[in-house]
Amino acid sequence: MTETIQLTKKDFSSDQDVRWCPGCGDYVILAQVQKTFPNLGISKENIVVVSGIGCSSRFPYYMNTYGFHSIHGRAPAVASGVKLSNPDLSVWVITGDGDAMSIGGNHFIHVLRRNIDMNILLFNNRIYGLTKGQYSPTSEVGKITKSTPMGSLDHPFNPPALAFGASGTFIARTIDKELKHMGNIVAESAKHIGTSFVEIYQNCNIFNDGAFSNLTDREVKSDNVIALEEGLPMLFGKEKDKGLILDGPNFKVVNIGSDYSIDDLIVHNPKDRNLGLLISEMTYDENLPVPIGIFYKEDKPTYDSMMIDQINKAKEKDIDLQSIIKGSNSWNVK
Repeated sequence: MTETIQLTKKDFSSDQDVRWCPGCGDYVILAQVQKTFPNLGISKENIVVVSGIGCSSRFPYYMNTYGFHSIHGRAPAVASGVKLSNPDLSVWVITGDGDAMSIGGNHFIHVLRRNIDMNILLFNNRIYGLTKGQYSPTSEVGKITKSTPMGSLDHPFNPPALAFGASGTFIARTIDKELKHMGNIVAESAKHIGTSFVEIYQNCNIFNDGAFSNLTDREVKSDNVIALEEGLPMLFGKEKDKGLILDGPNFKVVNIGSDYSIDDLIVHNPKDRNLGLLISEMTYDENLPVPIGIFYKEDKPTYDSMMIDQINKAKEKDIDLQSIIKGSNSWNVK
């Protein structure tokens, strides 16, 4: 009988010096992933971490697992090849708002559409950090940067809403400073069979410091963040005295008191697609709190499982490969 060895955070830490700017939110994300992975029940030899280009994409160097530091925006394509060639592997894509939402946008939406069984962690700091501070696809309108000295005119991408549009089957968000919450979300994403997508708000203290201060500062975060929990009312506020109801097709913030009680609030159901889509669209609405947690999840056949079934069915048939290659519309040229 083989003895089960309990892995630790140290087992997932490589011997490479971590080289991010001091104070970068990437450090805590790395630490929390390394802390969570030992509890997934997966040996480190069966985990592959694939990244693109950007500050976040140094991640594979610091994980004591297999990994690829691939090319700009194409991490989902490389990760798809890894998963389809060895479906038993646990594949993780590490990307950023520039890497995934700009040059990698097409790869991002199609891996979600295919629902290949992998996990995507998108570090969103709303800036291009590696190239020294240009605005990114998730930067807010009016953002003043080195490339937009008079303010950005672009309306920002909303990653969770984009994931919904691409038929994502697991869509969630967390924040770098919410360590316990982040660990739980990473663990839940690992359990999902299909493409899981987790957006992680991450502070770039050099080029976009304080971008999420209203969501992380102790004095104000309770009034600006709503933590979604399955089966519980959508409640928030420092005194847990605010909540969300539906006012027609839109969310409305109400105060718990004489006019409204907890029983009037919406109960979060991550399997309700319409509710999840509304939640994702709260991101840039200044009148609503910013949601974190699991927005949506569904069970759906994965591309890799269907591919295996198709291969097995093909093996059962007596198929002449040469006739398939030749086809019915080929001819000989003399």
